[in-house]
Amino acid sequence: MAEAQQDDLTSDQTEKLLQFQDLTRIDDFDRCRELLQTHNWNIEAAVQSRFRESDEDNDDSIHRNHVEARMPVVNLHPVDQRVFTFVRRPVGIMGWGSWIISLPFQFIYSKFLSLLRFAYRLLRPDSRAILTDPLGDVTAFIQKFEESYGRNHPDFYRGTYSQALNEAKRGLKFLLVYLHGPDHQDTPLFCRDVLCSPEVTEFVNTRMLFWACCTNRPEGYRVSQALRENTYPFLAVIVLRLNRMTVVARIEGSLCRSELISRLTEIMDENQSGLIQEQMERDERHFNQSLRQQQDEAYLESLRADQEKEKQKRLEQERKEREAQEEEERKEEEERLAREQLRVEAEELEKLRIRKEQLRDSLPMEPASDDPDTVRILLKLPNGTRLERRFRKTDSIKYLHDYVLVHEAAPDDFQIVKNFPRTVLPCQRSEDNGPDPPTFEEVGLGKSELLFVHDNDA
Repeated sequence: MAEAQQDDLTSDQTEKLLQFQDLTRIDDFDRCRELLQTHNWNIEAAVQSRFRESDEDNDDSIHRNHVEARMPVVNLHPVDQRVFTFVRRPVGIMGWGSWIISLPFQFIYSKFLSLLRFAYRLLRPDSRAILTDPLGDVTAFIQKFEESYGRNHPDFYRGTYSQALNEAKRGLKFLLVYLHGPDHQDTPLFCRDVLCSPEVTEFVNTRMLFWACCTNRPEGYRVSQALRENTYPFLAVIVLRLNRMTVVARIEGSLCRSELISRLTEIMDENQSGLIQEQMERDERHFNQSLRQQQDEAYLESLRADQEKEKQKRLEQERKEREAQEEEERKEEEERLAREQLRVEAEELEKLRIRKEQLRDSLPMEPASDDPDTVRILLKLPNGTRLERRFRKTDSIKYLHDYVLVHEAAPDDFQIVKNFPRTVLPCQRSEDNGPDPPTFEEVGLGKSELLFVHDNDA
């Protein structure tokens, strides 16, 4: 029934139907046709609608199969397509007579067989319309072919029809498609004497991609519905032209090996320029892409270099700013420390001034020169200044130290030294409120002494 319904389709509708089936992987031809008719044969809208239905059903297997083996669009009927039909003609008077006598019987038999097949398919749909394992169909055909005709044959492409089309398109190769009709009377002779001949095998293996399948298999049947062969043996030559895979020639009927090679050579010569042009365009695109890639890489390298320079410049600027900031902070710290030092020194000087005032006020009164307990002390300061003062023998020599300390020409840190013998007088006050230094008499100073003030900081 499916075949009978497909007979009323145009070639364009048939092509869309097969392409839609390959995209969605729906095995039912009637379902595919219904979806396409619903969308007025707009294949894109029908595919999108089908995928939306699949997403709603949480079934993404259709999309995965679509990605794995998407068939390129094929121009099945170009205006300049070459069609070669070979019909076996009778030889001699007996041959013609037999052919004329048997012609009505062959016609009636053919029509009767067609009616039987039509009636059978009305009752039971053609199982070939259900595509389940296209790769398995191809593999099974190759195995069956080798069992029947041996292994000396052109190398079959061991993949689906869609994969063969993609491979030929990608590699810019001619694709020779052979549809095997096992029930046709000329098939065995063609396979044995023509297809498996060394001449044809070498020709095909060295010049084109070869794909074949049996029309009794779903994959072969699907391709048969697209190519619409009239008789067997059937060969189609497909090649990339104007960016579409195009069936440029069809060879139908039985022919000899030399005729087949001649026709294939003629077809390839006619279409070779298109492949050369496509290769040149690909090379030009590849060159332009490589050139753009090199330019992009050079630009990116230049950009990275500029960015690196800018980064180094920024880092250098940050370093200088950081060093300037650190230098400024250092100077501020030095100034702060200097101010602190000045403040401390000022406080120390102030403390020293107050202390000197206190010490000056605490000095005992100078005794009279004729006092028998008087000790006359002559002091020589480091700057040469001479000081003279009288003290009582019983006074502590701390007053000698205080007297020198409060003088404006005396150093702040000093020792009082006696030269003969050289002795440092222990005249400095105790800082922990200990006992006072000894008296003048206790340290052995006489009536008159010359002492020297030694600057400890000198």
